[in-house]
Amino acid sequence: MAKFKYLFIFLFAAFISACSTTKYLAPGQKLYDGGEVKITDKENTTKAEAKAMSTDLNTLLRPQPNSKILGLRFKLWVYDKTQTKKVRGLRHYLHTHIGEPPVLVSSIDLDKNSNILQSRLQNESYFLAQVNGDTVSKKKSLISKAVYTIQTGPAYHYNKIVFPGAKDNDLDTAVAGTANQTLLKVGDKYNLDVIKAERIRIDARLKERGFFYFAPEDLIMRYDSTIAGHKVDMFVTIKPTTPDQARWIYKIRNIYVYSRYSLRDTSVNPDSGTQYAWYHVIDRRKTVHPYVFKNTVLLHPGDTYNRTEHTNSLNRFIELGPFSYVKNRFDDVTPDSPFLDVSYYLTQYKKKSLSAEIIARQTSANYDGTQINLTFRNKNTFKGAELFTINLFTSTDKQFGSYHNGYDVYQFGIQPSISWPRFISPFNFTTDNAFIPRTILTTGYTYIDRRQLYTLNSFNASWGYQWKPNLYKTFQFNPIEVTLVDAANVSQLYLDSIHNTHNPTLAHVINNQFTIGPSFSYTYDNSGDDFRTNTIYYNSKTSLSGNLYGIITGADTLAGRPKKLFGATFDQYVKLENEIRFYHKLGPNSKLATRFLVDIGVPYGNSTILPYSQQFFIGGPNSLRGFQARSIGPGSYYPPTTITGASQFLPDESGDIKIEANIEYRPKLFSIVEGALFVDAGNIWLMRPHDGLPGGAFGKNFLTQMAGDAGFGLRFNLTVLILRTDFGFPLFEPAQKTFGVVNGVDYNDAKWRGSNMVFNLAIGYPF
Repeated sequence: MAKFKYLFIFLFAAFISACSTTKYLAPGQKLYDGGEVKITDKENTTKAEAKAMSTDLNTLLRPQPNSKILGLRFKLWVYDKTQTKKVRGLRHYLHTHIGEPPVLVSSIDLDKNSNILQSRLQNESYFLAQVNGDTVSKKKSLISKAVYTIQTGPAYHYNKIVFPGAKDNDLDTAVAGTANQTLLKVGDKYNLDVIKAERIRIDARLKERGFFYFAPEDLIMRYDSTIAGHKVDMFVTIKPTTPDQARWIYKIRNIYVYSRYSLRDTSVNPDSGTQYAWYHVIDRRKTVHPYVFKNTVLLHPGDTYNRTEHTNSLNRFIELGPFSYVKNRFDDVTPDSPFLDVSYYLTQYKKKSLSAEIIARQTSANYDGTQINLTFRNKNTFKGAELFTINLFTSTDKQFGSYHNGYDVYQFGIQPSISWPRFISPFNFTTDNAFIPRTILTTGYTYIDRRQLYTLNSFNASWGYQWKPNLYKTFQFNPIEVTLVDAANVSQLYLDSIHNTHNPTLAHVINNQFTIGPSFSYTYDNSGDDFRTNTIYYNSKTSLSGNLYGIITGADTLAGRPKKLFGATFDQYVKLENEIRFYHKLGPNSKLATRFLVDIGVPYGNSTILPYSQQFFIGGPNSLRGFQARSIGPGSYYPPTTITGASQFLPDESGDIKIEANIEYRPKLFSIVEGALFVDAGNIWLMRPHDGLPGGAFGKNFLTQMAGDAGFGLRFNLTVLILRTDFGFPLFEPAQKTFGVVNGVDYNDAKWRGSNMVFNLAIGYPF
């Protein structure tokens, strides 16, 4: 083994030597190694301030040095090694597309960079800043860097902020009314970016109050820096040359909606439309009912112009569904007083569409499968912007390997659904934000055939409401959800396996299931905000089944009083699900992602265990990646040899309680390739002890029953999707009944790796 280590060291050293990029430089040339900002003014800046300023100022330096991978200028090395006079071929491609020409010290403009740094410092309150740039290099070295030495001088702080006094004219009064929310605070450092943001803030507030033509450029932010003690007086004033139109408060006169607009409609008379409520709809073909826009047009005749309501209306037009594009126009109709006519021009999608999708998949449970989806959509079914969808699907999954000797699974099904862009309920519920509330009716049927074992018929239906108070929050309330799973054609082979193994999980799979009840979910998600350092995703869902009917009828299976509804024994439970994800940016190209889940289902009354379709599972490519999917738990239970030997297949392990935690480091390596280092932990448990599943119940020693794994992976960001590969290996297993590293770990043993290391191939991030 030692000789391989020495060989590796030799090859690595040879590679480092071969990657030398200075030997291709012409005489007198030096390679640029980047810039360094040194803030030497300790009197006026703290250590933390100096560090933050240096980091910020470094981003302004130009040009950037040659990029490095693991400390090596790999792209420059490729550029040097692939120089060619040919204009095509692999060598030319590598030279022009992968290679990177050398960045020389002679290309650095020290004075220009110094002026840029000085300007930034002055914009951030250091009016007296001085910057000096120079190049430094070690003796006889062909690599040099630029060093910029900075004396910041004292920072200037705001002494007072003065807004216009309340006067007779509307504009001065409106600007003065925005002072309470100003971004400029007495005692803060002068900052030009904040001043620009303040002008935009004031303009936004004025746009809410009818000043349609006002612009941020109509404000002058004048400051006086002659105040003693390095203070600044800031004066917010209105430019004297501001035109009269920008000083007027505009109101809405008429509103027109062109619901079937195209570029060919060059002359459409608005008087040809139909008036509905407070707006006019122009649609000669009557493709959309006028009432559709009642929840969309938020401005009303006589209202003061409000940009938020106008923007929300534009977003709502798109949210309706049938429209691919919307543009608007404001016409100034001011004969005697300032009024605006508003016109919305809507371009429709094609009403009907048909799409097909073929999915190939591989899971860590050794399933290889394909699924075909055929989807029909009608985006304006009854001329009320309803979205009607029918999805037909069929799939097959084959399971390989010795870990799970499962039988092939075939499925097909149909899922019709319809969505209305409004609430259909006896209560009048309206919103005025940018998002359309929806009523959704969903139905479905799935036929599941596990060859040689059993078939299942699964029916589901739900009626519910979805709405968004803002960009980050989503609510989903389903007053009724119904699921019916009926087992049919259970083979003698499967029944014999249940009898021979006495495994209750095998029997639970084919138990008939009937759930009926409401559900409510809440989601908060700001992870799409790239400008945030820390973002979170949180989802909470509560599901009920058979609760009210079970209480009324006195259902109690343990007491020998099971009850039925519509001739079928119904399931009775309360189910709570909680998931939180936290993302922290470590830098521009790295992130730390964490997730924590706590799910619990409490069966009672008519049920002693959650129905199989509502239970929790753990393991696999989006869970504990060092374990096969659905192979852990419940608790410390592991199928004994009497089960594994008496059956040619193992059941998917399930539970009533689930706890899981994940942490993952995600650095960008190069180009489209991202890396990952991860650790996962968790398990599932039953709510009550079960004779056939010893160690499966949740108890005070649940921490010692946690499964854990670690691993690494690569992600390929293909823009349209993320292709993910993860290698996971177990650290500790609950079945060992000891909290510690898995016994017999030997990464040099191919047999151990084959039995314990799990390869996961998936689409998208795990969380």
